[in-house]
Amino acid sequence: MSMVQAPLPATKAESTSASVVGGGRQKRGISLLKARPWLLLAPGLIILAVLMLWPLVQVVIYSLQDYGLREINTGESNWIGLENYAEALTNPTLWTVVLPNTVGFAAVAVFVTVAVGTLVALLLARLGTTWRVIVSSCIMVAWAMPAVTGTYVWTFIFDADRGIFNSVLKDLGLMDGSVNWFTNQWSFYAIVLLNVVHHGFPFVAITVLAGLLGVSKEMLEAAALDGAGAWRRFWKIIFPTLKPVFSVVIILSTIWDFKVFAQVYLMPGGSGGNRSVLNLGVWSYVESFGQNRYGFGAALAVLLTLVLIGITIVYIRSLMKEDEL
Repeated sequence: MSMVQAPLPATKAESTSASVVGGGRQKRGISLLKARPWLLLAPGLIILAVLMLWPLVQVVIYSLQDYGLREINTGESNWIGLENYAEALTNPTLWTVVLPNTVGFAAVAVFVTVAVGTLVALLLARLGTTWRVIVSSCIMVAWAMPAVTGTYVWTFIFDADRGIFNSVLKDLGLMDGSVNWFTNQWSFYAIVLLNVVHHGFPFVAITVLAGLLGVSKEMLEAAALDGAGAWRRFWKIIFPTLKPVFSVVIILSTIWDFKVFAQVYLMPGGSGGNRSVLNLGVWSYVESFGQNRYGFGAALAVLLTLVLIGITIVYIRSLMKEDEL
């Protein structure tokens, strides 16, 4: 009769070796698991680095030089350090024209865009499903319209000779002759405001509408039964509930309205002919490609980028706070 020999117990050295191998495999598995998101993001990050980071580095390099046509033709570098930044920050145009136009317009545009978008969202929330879809689709046409197309439409409406606005005012007897609305700083930016609000309010409306559909109807009905009017229900129930949504919408609108370019540049006089309507983005472009002062224009672009980065940081922090809630 054959005897089956029992397996010998593993020695201490073999057990230690097996545990080390198992531990090493586990650590490699954990490291690979942690690295997997970055591996998936790597192609996109590489493309962003090539398309955005490297041009930004080049702009910073140009901003430290007296870079013009001579430097482009000869390939030489004329380093001047921070002189372009010093010139920009001590230029009266920055403080008396450019910054007031940029900051003032952004503040007014954000307020009007968010207000109009919220009112439209409240209207959409009261409509039935069919009409809500129809109206939402119609207002999204304004959002889908390119900024260049919208700017030319508003330019035609307020044209001094053939514009609809002047024709209506003359037909109503409110004025005798045609008025060029693009020569005055206030009327110029009023037209730009109409253009920007018309293009931006659909995003606000759809975003706020998505939040409104999640507000408790029972709470609103209970408040109405207690005698709270529409204004009080909005500020006491709807606004606190949608505060994260409003913060995101306001910050995004601020970023977009702060760097408005096409809506100003394509208006008559907005490309530098009327210096009183310059904003930071247009001033940078005019100095770079109109005056061939690429170094000075690059410094202005860097200053605008720094402001936008600061606003973006606030936006990211608000998103993080929203996630924590």
